[in-house]
Amino acid sequence: MDTSAHGGRKFVDKRVDPSDARAVPYVLPEGAVRDRRNRDHIKGLRSGPVASGALLPAIVGSGRLAGERPTDCDRHPGVGTSVGPTKPRASAVFPLDANPEARALVSDPIDPSRPIPPAEQPARLAALEAAVRARTDIVPEVGIVLGSGLGGLADDVEVPMAIPFADLPGWPAATAPGHVGRLLLGRLAGKNVVMLQGRFHVYEGNDPGLVVQPVLLFRRLGARIVVLTNAAGGVDPAFGPGTLMVIRDHLNLTGRTPLLGPNADEIGPRFQDLTDAWNPRLRDGLLAAGRAEGVDLEQGVYAGLLGPQYETPSEVLMLRTLGADAVGMSTVLECIAARWCGLDVCGVSLVTNAGAGYSGEPLTHEEVLAAGAEAGPRLAKVIRRFVADLA
Repeated sequence: MDTSAHGGRKFVDKRVDPSDARAVPYVLPEGAVRDRRNRDHIKGLRSGPVASGALLPAIVGSGRLAGERPTDCDRHPGVGTSVGPTKPRASAVFPLDANPEARALVSDPIDPSRPIPPAEQPARLAALEAAVRARTDIVPEVGIVLGSGLGGLADDVEVPMAIPFADLPGWPAATAPGHVGRLLLGRLAGKNVVMLQGRFHVYEGNDPGLVVQPVLLFRRLGARIVVLTNAAGGVDPAFGPGTLMVIRDHLNLTGRTPLLGPNADEIGPRFQDLTDAWNPRLRDGLLAAGRAEGVDLEQGVYAGLLGPQYETPSEVLMLRTLGADAVGMSTVLECIAARWCGLDVCGVSLVTNAGAGYSGEPLTHEEVLAAGAEAGPRLAKVIRRFVADLA
């Protein structure tokens, strides 16, 4: 029941009669679940309408108040650059005002197993680019993916800006041991670079479309060349632990492809030619960098399997018969996606152990990380020289 200005009374059925116009006192952020679980947090929201993507002192899908998030506990090793936000900025988690088409694609909470067909990548990449540009305007020339135990090269990046995976829309935190899990932009050997310190793997339950998003983002940010590195098992008996193998070609034995589903013609063609997937000119550049630094480099074929289990001795013999020289659980899908979006690709495998059956010893991930710690500095020297010598 309501009282009119003339002293009369009128009955209002709020199910059918519109309420008086007034400012909305509390607005949940885009993507928040509107149910009773949020009621305890609504009191802390600011009054008045709030644009999607604005900074709010409330949860954004994480289950924790934004004011509780530490901003200086994750620091880039050796350079003292804070990873957390240092000043108010557009939300790096949901930059939806700039990219409204991504609202239906970047879900919260994150489901990394959800299929991401090529046709969805443009909107997702637009949201990722906006999140990166909210922090830095660096335009990289080269993208570098650092594999297990090889993250030390990141210490050489000058004026770095580090962004944890969890701060980028649609990206989960890295879970594989030896993978820090962050995007790093800065300068290396006089060139602007973007680095992936860690990566996503299919064996973690990630869809191939998510696994390759970092290299697609490299291209979106401006890179023209990508260097892929990984830790691998030796299939060629001559490749003992510590061998650095420049990748000449690959075998995709994962049974997966990032190009499955409706294509995004604005990114790349429906049918991608992989004749020279591993660019011969860049391969020669890596070999020249090795000679200049006094680091021995081999060449060979990398076989990519699904994992996470290591291979049986019979599988190692099969791979050798197929022409493989090293085997791992990454890289091949990234190479396919990189060629699809127009990146030139080169890469190096660090052989961390002999294949199963060669040594008679069980294989462990600790062995992989230990070999990475020993050979990582040699590989870092090669990549630094390679980047410096790029025209």
